[in-house]
Amino acid sequence: MIKLKAVLALTFGCLLTLSAQAVEVRDHHKEVIGKDCKTCHDNGIKQFPSDQACLQCHDIDDLAEQTARSEEDKWQNPHNNLHYGKELPCQECHGEHTPKQPLCSNCHTFKFDKFKK
Repeated sequence: MIKLKAVLALTFGCLLTLSAQAVEVRDHHKEVIGKDCKTCHDNGIKQFPSDQACLQCHDIDDLAEQTARSEEDKWQNPHNNLHYGKELPCQECHGEHTPKQPLCSNCHTFKFDKFKK
């Protein structure tokens, strides 16, 4: 009987731990994805999504156009820049569950207040 209680307590504790790992999803993604984590986490739940997963919904050319700068600052476009062109991995700047400090912000200041991070 004591062993059964210990096993039940351990099982209950594991279930609580799993539910505690639930993470926040941004509202604009929640509307499209729902609760199916595998929609984005195509490399496994504990791995970052691939760029291909992001590009299922987001078009890099549209993003580059939306974040385009003036002609004199054209290479300071985070989605089409001097260093990486359009090839910078999405993970370098974007984090779904926790905010990220973009790689480029070490040297550049991008101000796109109207866009979600």
